[in-house]
Amino acid sequence: MAETLGSLADKITILELKRYYMYQQTQRQDVSGEHRQTCQHKFAVLTEQRDDLIAEIDQLFHDVLTGTQTLKVYRQYKMYNDPRYRLPPRS
Repeated sequence: MAETLGSLADKITILELKRYYMYQQTQRQDVSGEHRQTCQHKFAVLTEQRDDLIAEIDQLFHDVLTGTQTLKVYRQYKMYNDPRYRLPPRS
C-alpha cells in the first residue's frame, strides 16, 4: 500500500467537500433537470470513491493492528534558517 494514513485522510476530506457541494447542486431548483441529474451521477461517483478510501483506511488499520504492516515515519529535515547548513561566503 503506497498511501499513508495522512494522505488517505486528506483525500477523504477533499472528497467530502466535493460531495457536500455536489449534493447542493442536486437540490437546486433554479437549474435544469439535466444539470441536477448530471450532478446526482457525479455525487454517486464521489460517494463510491469516498467509500473506497474508507475501506482502504479500514484495511490499513487492520493490517497495522494485526502486525502485518507497520507505519513508516517520514522525518522532516529542514535546512533553512539553520546556520550549520550555510555555505561560507565566496571569496
